[in-house]
This record gives sequence, C-alpha cells and structure tokens, in this order.
Amino acid sequence: MFTFSPLLGALSESAASQSILELDGGIKILVSVGWDESFDPAKLKELEKYVAQIPSASAIAIQVPTLSLILLTHATTEHIAAFAHCCKHFPLFTRIPVYATGPIIGLGRTLIQDLYASTPAAATTIPWSDLEGVSYSGQDASSDFLLQAPTPDEIATYFSLIHPLKYSQPHQPLGSPFSPPLNGLTITAYNSGHTLGGTIWHIQHGLESIVYAVDWNQGRENVYSGAAWLGGAGGGGAEVIEQLRKPTALVCSSRGGEKPSLSGGRSKRDEQLLDKIRACVSKGGTVLIPTDSSARVLELAYLLEHAWRDDSTSNGNLGSAKLYLAGRNVHSVMRYARSMLEWMDDNIVREFEAVADGTKRANGLGDGTRQGKEAGPFDFRHLRLLDRRGQIDKVVASGSDSDIPVGKVILASDASLEWGFSKSVLKQLAQDPSNMVILTEYPSSSSSSHPSLARTLWTWWKRRQENTTEDGSNGEVLQDLDFIDTQKQALEGNDLARYQQWLAQQRQRQTTLQGGGVSTLETAGDVGDDVSESSSESEDSEDEQQGRALNAATTLGQAGRKKAALTDEDLGINVILKKKGVFDFDMEEKKGRDRMFPHSVRRRRDDEYGEGIRPEDFLRAEERDDGDGVDMDQLGKGDGHDNLGKKRKWDDAAPTNKAHGANTNKRPALTRNMTDELQVTYSDGGVDDDLDGIPEDPDDAVNGPSKLVVTTDKITVKLQIDFIDFAGIHDKRSLHMLIPLIQPRKLILVGGSSEDTMTLASDCKKLMADGSFDIYTPSTGDTVDASVDTNAWVVKLAPPLLKQLKWQSTTSTE
Repeated sequence: MFTFSPLLGALSESAASQSILELDGGIKILVSVGWDESFDPAKLKELEKYVAQIPSASAIAIQVPTLSLILLTHATTEHIAAFAHCCKHFPLFTRIPVYATGPIIGLGRTLIQDLYASTPAAATTIPWSDLEGVSYSGQDASSDFLLQAPTPDEIATYFSLIHPLKYSQPHQPLGSPFSPPLNGLTITAYNSGHTLGGTIWHIQHGLESIVYAVDWNQGRENVYSGAAWLGGAGGGGAEVIEQLRKPTALVCSSRGGEKPSLSGGRSKRDEQLLDKIRACVSKGGTVLIPTDSSARVLELAYLLEHAWRDDSTSNGNLGSAKLYLAGRNVHSVMRYARSMLEWMDDNIVREFEAVADGTKRANGLGDGTRQGKEAGPFDFRHLRLLDRRGQIDKVVASGSDSDIPVGKVILASDASLEWGFSKSVLKQLAQDPSNMVILTEYPSSSSSSHPSLARTLWTWWKRRQENTTEDGSNGEVLQDLDFIDTQKQALEGNDLARYQQWLAQQRQRQTTLQGGGVSTLETAGDVGDDVSESSSESEDSEDEQQGRALNAATTLGQAGRKKAALTDEDLGINVILKKKGVFDFDMEEKKGRDRMFPHSVRRRRDDEYGEGIRPEDFLRAEERDDGDGVDMDQLGKGDGHDNLGKKRKWDDAAPTNKAHGANTNKRPALTRNMTDELQVTYSDGGVDDDLDGIPEDPDDAVNGPSKLVVTTDKITVKLQIDFIDFAGIHDKRSLHMLIPLIQPRKLILVGGSSEDTMTLASDCKKLMADGSFDIYTPSTGDTVDASVDTNAWVVKLAPPLLKQLKWQSTTSTE
C-alpha cells in the first residue's frame, strides 16, 4: 500500500513543499518541512494533524506524533524553513528521526538562524482562536502576540539531531518511538543538483519502490553537478541508473514544465548576467541581486568572483566596481562551502587540487614556480563579505556624493525581498534610475492579497516584456511600492496579562503531554512485564495506570493554576521521589508500577562522538592553580581562567600561575608569525578598515513577551528591473526527456502551479501514448492511492497445522 498526500505546494503558486508518504503497516514519512515568506502558521495545520494525534475516545488531548521519520531534500526556505518552528512548538517533534545529507544540515542551520535573526515575523503570532479560551478581564487586547522564537543555540541543537547520509548508500532508518515497525524500509539519497547536498530520495518498502524527486536539475553548473538520473555528475550515460529506473511511483515537481530551454546553455546565461552588470556599473550605478543565503548563493558568488578575477587581468570595467555579499551568517556559509568541495562539481574539485598543489610547491615541496599566489574556488579576492547592517548602510551610501560614482554589485539575502538585507538595500536604491535590481529566481506567490516584493517587481518586468516595442526603452519604472516592515514591541498592561495567562496554559499542557500521558504510552508494555500472575491482571494494571495518568492530566489542564496539586494517590510509588521526607510506600494489593521501587535515570549528555567531556577535568597541574578541593565549575570565573579548555592562538602566551610564580609552565609558550608561508588563510575581498571597524548590530532590546508591529512605507521605484533565470530548476526539455526514460508505473505531479501541472500531465500522456502509467495531479490536502498493481497475501500457519503438513520434494521431468 502506498498513499501520497501533498500538504503544501500542489497546484499552487507557492513554492513551499511538504508531503506525506504512507506505506503498508501505517508507516508515515514526511518529506520536506518547507514554508514560504508569509510565515503563516495556518499553512502548517495539515502537518500538525500528523504530528499531533488527538484520541477521540478520551476527552483529554494527549498528543502523540504519528510520523515514522522525516526526510529533507534541500537547504532552502521552500523545503526546510518550518523545521525549527515545528521542533519548538510541536510536542515531541524532536523525537522523530530526521535524515538528510551533510550539506543540508550545515547550510540549513545557517539559513534558519539567518531567518529568525532577520525578521520577527518568522516567529509567527498566536492565533486568535487560541486566545479566545483564555479567561481575561480586559477588553482592548491585541491579538498579534508573538510566539517564542527559537534561539540560535536551540536551532543548532535541532539540526544536530539530524542523521547525516551520503549519496548512493542504502540505509535502513530507525522509526520514531510512536511508529509501527518499519519492516525493512530502505532509503537512499541521490544527487538532485539545484543545491549543495540536494537529494532525490529512493524509498524501498516491500513491493513499493518510490522515487521522490522535487526541484532537481539535470544540467551541470559552475558549482553544482547535475542530477544523478543518468549516473555520475551531470549524467554521462544514455539510460537511467538501475536503482531509479521503473519505480512503482515517481513523485516529480512540475515547476518549470512550461519553461523552454535556454539557448546556449549555462554559458549564455552567465554572459547575460555579466552584460547587465557591466552596463550598469559602467555608469556608476549599483546592482542589487537578491538571492537565498545558503544554497543558490554559492553559484552566484563563484561566478561573480571569477568574472572579477578574469576582468582584472584584461583591464575591463568590472575591475573598478566593488563586489559585496551581504548576509548575517555569510561567513559560516562560506566556511561550510570550503569544507564541502567533494559535494560539488568535479571542476571545483580539480580547481582546488590545482591550487593546493601550487601551494605545496611554493612552500618548498616542489620547484616553486607558482609562488602560491592562486586563490581557491571560494577564496575571495574581490568579493567582500558583509554581515552587519552598519556595513551595508555604509557601502550603499559610499560614493553617492563624489563626482565620479563607483559602481557596486551587492548580492544580498533573500530572494523574496521580504526579509534579510536585500529588502533594506532595495529601499535605499529604489529612487535612483541609474541603479538596477536583477531577479534570479521565479518568485512564488504565497498570497494573492499581499504578494512579495520580488513577485511585484517580477510582475512589472513581465508586463513590460509583453508590451515591449522597438523604442529602445531602458526598463525604468515609475510606480509606488509598499514596503511592509515588522518590528517587535514589548507587551504591557492588559496585553502582558493575557499573554501570561495563555503561556501558563501552554506550559501546563506541555507538562501533561511530556510527563504524564506520553510517558504512560511509551512504557505501556512495561506494565505487562511487571506482572506475571495473569494476562487479565496485566490488562487491569495497564488500564488503571492509564486512568491515573488521565486524571493527573485533567488536574494539570485546569486554567489559571501555575502548579497542579497532585495527591499521593495520583503520584503512586513516585511519591518517594517527588516528596521530601517520604521513605516508605505500602505496596500491598498494588498492581503494575506501584509494585516496583522507583528509580530516576539521569541521561548522559552525549553526541555522535560519545559522552561529552568537561575541559576543566583535563587541566594540567600548572593550570589548576590552587583549585584542589574547589568546585571545578568555579575555575572559569575571573582571574585569567576565562579561556580554560579553549585553544590558544599561536602568538598568545600561556597563562601564568600566580600562586607559584610566572615561570612554572613546563612547556614554553609558542609564538608564530601569521604571515608564515605554511599558514593557510582565506581572504574575503581584501581588507577594508572602515568596514571592519563598524561595530556589531545591537541585540534586540525586546527579549521578553512581545507583539508584532507592522508599518508600511510607500516608495516610488525608479530603478531598472531585469530577470535572468538562475534558479537551477529542470526545464521542459529535461522533463520530456527523462520521464519516459524513468518509466514509472505511477506518476504524481506536485510542486508547481495549476497551469504548469496540467500542461506537464498532458504532455506526458502524449509522450507515453501506450498508457503504460497513470498520472495523478492531487491538490493540497488530497490523498491519492498509488499502490503497486499487484495483490499480495501473507499466510500464517498455526503450529499444530504446520506439524501435520507432509513436505514432498518434486523434480521436473522433460
């Protein structure tokens, strides 16, 4: 059995992607946890139904996730933006195993941290329906209360729970504690192109062979290799590889089904972008290129950096222009990119190996002909990284008052222009007709009433293209654009009281779910093991324990009470642990758990490398000072012990021991010149003292309960608008070529507008005129049955019947 349910992105202009795959035995797999720039929590309601199941037989809302595992496909907002929100606000979501490739884990973490640091709207507001049940005496309370946003540390913790996988390695995952047995389920990740670590998932379970391929790209690019349909980077064969051929069901995105192939390929696309940039910067204008902050930005950054390198040797007009990349976590993104070259195209690997070989020769290991002056693929000489708003404001304002304006190119997050630095840059450049904004991705539409800024600009560009005449218009527009800004404001008075009432209810509910009902459901099988007298006694004990848990949940769920007063009867044997001064418990005529002495197990904090260590436990004798007999946790406070357990730089001397003199160190302090030839450093566009001296952005002053304040500014847009497709998504030619080669029995089209989906479905019917496979085009929330067209039965024989069978060997005769 195989049923498919798209939760987001089906027959819709929204690019967000969420899908549920349900297999035989009740196995449910969530593929992608995407969101769009609206950050509307209502769009996660369908997902919440699978994450939180409310038993109808009980009046108590005990939420138990029904998902078996989660698969992530791309490190983009359309595929991963809601992951941290679900971990933060959905009960027990972090207990569900998650699988993804290494680049998706690293780049996804930086993306989500950038998202929550850039806009308070990502935290989402509390729905009005949840506030209606709060007992409150005030009358004029606002409903735009912000939920608690996950902190950067919490986001890092969520992504550390993801299990990393490599390409083409079959893996049998472990299901969640609430999942039925997976019965040999096998998942395999294949390269999808489009993003670093992007994945085509192959899911094998029984007779079902499912290929989930959303947002893939068959063509090779500067940084990313092509999808692995035909084997190898970019596809070197004429047939689809055996593992992905003839699946029982193929889930494919229809986005780009009407997009024609670009004549000239990748080189033509790159040259178009550079021509637009040259035309603008030669006049002293500024070019804004909005892009994402983790995936497609690598392709643009690599292209522009190498274009500046080539132009500097030929004395072109790009050498005089400044090149910048703006993002809050841009340094982390590039650090990840430099460590993940093996996930990129083979040309990137060869370029890095050539530079590494030249560095070795320059260090005296060869003939020394190159002197180590080459820069690596992501060792930027011209591209300057900016991660502070003050730096961006100074870059945009610089050169505006001079007689000879200097051209600038700014890559900024994000592509939708709704959050990130690209929005503030556009606001400052909008009224100068010499500036230009170049859109590099087709903007999706999350809302018809309020489209994103990128969608609005693209609509203006599209309208101009359709009405173009031969008058040589330069593409300038004179229209008003609404800039909607969101800010946090601290709650006061009646708003604060109402929020605290709501928060108290939520905390009590979480305590009930995690401490009462959930633990009972998780350990229901242990109750039967404790009692060996009879099966009926075990069932009675289990029912009694579940009833006691529900009674406790009822007590905890009462609104307006900060703590539930549990009686000794509710606590049972746990009264020995929960109450002070209680050392005895009468177990006579008790059943189930009350017959076993309680024991609280403290879980060790460990990671994938083992149990965590405390650096202060491994200090040398000269570093301990007089710490004998003192709590080691206090050693890190003051008196030069702030850096205990941390690595020192080459030119930092070891700390002196005040108690035993300054010369008691057993090892001499090592110093080294940072300009040594052996020191490998990465440059980010040279050194600019003015920009480096700008302080960090101030932290948000509102740290407690807050609400969302929305303001709108209307600005007349005079700059030039252009569009060049750098999305790296499959086009019409790739879809028409590969789908017949894959030969699926069932074809499910998602991830595209209604027009794109229906057009591709019609084309596929013409391509496969023999009707060898069925085509499904479900809408959001619908469920389609795409099971394999075979009937299989499992026959179980009882032991008495099996003993009576007489087996006989047969031989064939010709």
